[in-house]
Amino acid sequence: MKILVVKLSSLGDHMHALPAVHCLKAGLGASVHWVTQPEYVGLVHTFSDVDKVMAFPRKRFCLNAFRFIKDLRGERYDMVVDFQGLFKSALVCGMARSSRRIGPSFYREGASLFYREVAGSPDRDRHAVEQNMDIVRHLGLQTSEMKFPLDLTPTDLPGKPPLITLCPSSRWPSKNWPQQNFIELGKRLLEDVGGTVFLLGGKDEAKQCEEIAGSIGNATSLAGKTPLDELPSVLSAMDLLISNDSGPMHVAAAAGTPVLSVFGPTDPGRTGPYGELHRVIRTALPCQPCFDRDCKLSKECMSGITVDMMAEAAVEMLGGNVG
Repeated sequence: MKILVVKLSSLGDHMHALPAVHCLKAGLGASVHWVTQPEYVGLVHTFSDVDKVMAFPRKRFCLNAFRFIKDLRGERYDMVVDFQGLFKSALVCGMARSSRRIGPSFYREGASLFYREVAGSPDRDRHAVEQNMDIVRHLGLQTSEMKFPLDLTPTDLPGKPPLITLCPSSRWPSKNWPQQNFIELGKRLLEDVGGTVFLLGGKDEAKQCEEIAGSIGNATSLAGKTPLDELPSVLSAMDLLISNDSGPMHVAAAAGTPVLSVFGPTDPGRTGPYGELHRVIRTALPCQPCFDRDCKLSKECMSGITVDMMAEAAVEMLGGNVG
């Protein structure tokens, strides 16, 4: 059996789909092909259950559509599964050669026009991982194993343990804990537990991460220097990731690294780090969660989380792994 998985973005959303894809592969004995956007191709190559990756040319579709469609339609699939639920991902489903097209319960933008089946009923008051598992249940397959199969390469990082990574950026300004707090936290942890502090982010966050690393004084920035196909392995080598609600947070959780995360406008019940190893620090304001990218109020949901609160939780999580 051959199945096509469509999950085009984003970093965290790819991680959320992994357990369901694993159940599909294991339960159906299937070969799995995956369509994603070009920037995530390297990441999907680290997914152990995926046999072929295809890049959907979202930004230059008209110029590259013929080549993509030819590649896509060069295969015949027993089943196409959309884990995105948007018009663009459903369009890919419609173009693929398959008589069975399944969409997720959380579809929107008219995506269902391209599906022949929809898995489950809408229920957004669950973690995204659980929502994706609706497709597994729809097919009557076993859902007991929640695995995130990744091809991890042993990675040697400089410095003495514990290895602590700070991820100070996210796509939403409202999700960002103040930069000065990350600086103070980094200094505090070096005093309290020793070890080595790293900063992590994309190319756009490289300058910010260099500034934070310089202010901490004894920290190293990996921002803009870690391609996505290396990110799971790098994060798996860490003893703790401290992060806003961001993509690397989900990659670390999937790679088995404990995560300490700061949550303000979003809901950790839906998009928090998945699993028992992790801890979320948040305030309890009546406006939470607002899901607003730019807070119109006081941003107290983030500023109310203190360095003391985060440092105490980090030390507890590191436990015996203290320098």
